[in-house]
Amino acid sequence: MAPNRSAEARARRAALLRRRNLTVAVCVTILVSIVGGTSWLLRSRTEQAALATDSRLLPAPPDAPHGPIGPNPTLYSDTADARSDINRSLSRARAEHKRVLLSFGGNWCGDCQVLEIYLHQPPNLQLLQQNFLLVHVNIGQYDRNLDLAEQYGVPLKKGVPALVVLAEDGRELFVQRTGEFERMAQVDPASVTAFLQQWKS
Repeated sequence: MAPNRSAEARARRAALLRRRNLTVAVCVTILVSIVGGTSWLLRSRTEQAALATDSRLLPAPPDAPHGPIGPNPTLYSDTADARSDINRSLSRARAEHKRVLLSFGGNWCGDCQVLEIYLHQPPNLQLLQQNFLLVHVNIGQYDRNLDLAEQYGVPLKKGVPALVVLAEDGRELFVQRTGEFERMAQVDPASVTAFLQQWKS
């Protein structure tokens, strides 16, 4: 019995250590996101425009192995027309037989940044690229694209990120109504994998 108890104790300690390391990494990511977002707001419009085209801050290209490696201050575009983006993605989804994944959030949102990092880590990146077209819907300071949130029944008062999965014909297959991903710092990356697996095309 003693050897079994010892093995179980070692396994528990290892699991706790892994969880602690992940928590530390997520906290650092959120802190960097907050600091980065604040400094972004303090920059002049000229500097923001220059940084927005800096390839180091943009999501990695589709063929990159690991996608974004840190917070992206332009993840949710201030100039994009979200409704047009959704319509274009639905047209492409019909041609490619994929689903459209809407991510409601804002650049100030640390949990949104963490979700983006998780989405672009293996094995999630491959699942995402093969089965979904991702559209970021910028809610600003809860003052933008509220009509889209209402149209899809997304309760923004529960927090962001908030996800919606659309079939290629535009039908809503999933709407996040209970804030499942609102606290990404407490969500295991495997939960994102399970979500993508459940709703893949």
